Amino acid sequence: MKKLIIACLAGIMVFSAAPAIAQISVNVNIGAQPEWGPAGYNHVDYYYLPDIETYYYVPKRQFIYRENNKWLFMYALPSRYRGYDLNNGYKVVINSPRPYQYFASHKVKYAKYKGYNGKQSIIRNSNDSRYSKGNSGKSHSNGKNGHSGGKGKH
Repeated sequence: MKKLIIACLAGIMVFSAAPAIAQISVNVNIGAQPEWGPAGYNHVDYYYLPDIETYYYVPKRQFIYRENNKWLFMYALPSRYRGYDLNNGYKVVINSPRPYQYFASHKVKYAKYKGYNGKQSIIRNSNDSRYSKGNSGKSHSNGKNGHSGGKGKH
């Protein structure tokens, strides 16, 4: 009987501790960020690409862009952006759900970053120890080789 009570108490302790452990979470997705993403961030949900008025959803590695008045979620950019250089284009980090719902505001707010080519440090060119080379997520995109300049965060 004593062993049964001890086993029950141990079981209760294990189950009561599990929710506390589950509540502790760290939002770090460095390994999932694409090599062309801006350096300096531990966690990113979305990038907004002002040059092509497109979003990139980091967890699912999907581009989100408008076509025929609808938002499309695709693993690659459409052919109309074939010449766009993901390494050189400016990326605005947005950590809020469904930012494309605020596209009209983002389009105006971040228009100043259009043509900001190469003025943002990217993960691929970073010496930051947080980014282990070869471990950052690669997207199925048409990014080209480019150079980076100063760091910019927003």
